[in-house]
Amino acid sequence: MAEITPADLTDNQEKSRHFRPMPGARNPHLQTMLPRILRRRLQFTPVWQRLDTPDGDFVDLAWGEDPQKARHKPRLVIFHGLEGSLNSPYAHGLIQAAQARGWLGVVMHFRGCSGEPNRMHRIYHSGETEDGRWFLEWIAQQFGEQPTAAVGFSLGGNMLACMLAKYPQLPVNAAVIVSAPFVLEHCCYHMEKGFSRVYQHYLLNLLKANASRKLLAWPGTLPVDLTQLKSIRRLREFDDLITSKAHGFNDAIDYYRRCSAMPLLPSITQPTLIIHAQDDPFMDSHVIPDIAQLPANIEYQLTEYGGHVGFVGGTTLRPTMWLEARIPDWLTPYLDKA
Repeated sequence: MAEITPADLTDNQEKSRHFRPMPGARNPHLQTMLPRILRRRLQFTPVWQRLDTPDGDFVDLAWGEDPQKARHKPRLVIFHGLEGSLNSPYAHGLIQAAQARGWLGVVMHFRGCSGEPNRMHRIYHSGETEDGRWFLEWIAQQFGEQPTAAVGFSLGGNMLACMLAKYPQLPVNAAVIVSAPFVLEHCCYHMEKGFSRVYQHYLLNLLKANASRKLLAWPGTLPVDLTQLKSIRRLREFDDLITSKAHGFNDAIDYYRRCSAMPLLPSITQPTLIIHAQDDPFMDSHVIPDIAQLPANIEYQLTEYGGHVGFVGGTTLRPTMWLEARIPDWLTPYLDKA
């Protein structure tokens, strides 16, 4: 791989380094919600593929194009957020941005997030790194060692940080982490306050609907029944009764403390960009790392505005998704010069 020089990084990053919110749209809730209004439909036809996992389950992939025909291209792997999918605006928007750069983009759906319940007792969570690790190694084995970048959003960002720290030999040339809840316990408490409870209600409904489909399709594969599931009122209860029990944690707090990526960030060795918005309504200042503790290979960017995976700029008539420029520009030296 060609060496990346500071000059290379500066030239590429300066194109889109600074985020400027759309005039009149600085509000964090508006920033968080706008992408779902502006990016409702996919602008390409995805190529779907199902992979059987070593434990008898499956994960579904959504490629931006036929991977066999594009096996020679640099790759961009996306890990979505809680109950996200290809249909999440940040996911299909970034796939399209990757296509414009001549890269092969793919979304790896966490178990049960592609629309069909997974078969096993395991589901997914903020620290579940085995499927992501297995998938990245599978790509390298199947299609050769082309330059590869990984991008994780929200829950997927915390997972990606954990995975990079635990497995420094992963076939990943660079990574980007966006709006990640690096301290899960504090983020959970934050979601139980003020307007953030609206987001908790929304996410919890998605989780419960997904769990209901799983219980109906595969009875007995979750540690609750439908009656118990309906009674859950907070994300912490869901993690207490389901996430923690399905994955061997004592309770939600044990899960949060063992799977928060913050303590692991200094162990990341790959070039990594971390992006947070200071006004993110999903979390508070506890997710902001101590810059002095981060290694030189990690670039940390804290924007004043942007909400949670929002970052909508441009104008009312011509809105722009800043992440769709910032992420590819930052990754270009690692993918195009390798």
